[in-house]
Amino acid sequence: MVSAAKKLLQEHNINSASTIEFDVNGKIHSFTFEEIIKIYAEASKESQLVFLRSLQKALEAKEMGAQKFFEGMGKLLLMSHLSENFKVD
Repeated sequence: MVSAAKKLLQEHNINSASTIEFDVNGKIHSFTFEEIIKIYAEASKESQLVFLRSLQKALEAKEMGAQKFFEGMGKLLLMSHLSENFKVD
């Protein structure tokens, strides 16, 4: 899945080392496109296929589509990470 996603990015002249940054309460969290791809590659086969199909559709919308796609995927990862670390006293 990782190589297929990276190949799609290469075909559209998009650098997999591009970074998405999120500011959460003054703390910056960042992911590269490649990191996001690798994290989603650990998901189920069905989820991987959905990821690849969605990436393909985003790339059809040119570079801005890829940017928005990885922003959305990064937000999901960040929310998941933050919710796992959330503690109620």
